[in-house]
Amino acid sequence: MVPILLVLLLALILFGAGFALKALWWIAVIVLVVWALGFVIRPAGSGGRRGRWYRW
Repeated sequence: MVPILLVLLLALILFGAGFALKALWWIAVIVLVVWALGFVIRPAGSGGRRGRWYRW
């Protein structure tokens, strides 16, 4: 009984890790798209220059 429970626990851990890694990949892709769009869609700064869309 204990080996079956250990295998099930290992399967749950690996499934959770796989889901978390896939979710992190999707978050990274979304952040990359937003970052790339920031270079295309920039507000005009003072003097007609195009400024950065982020503050730092």
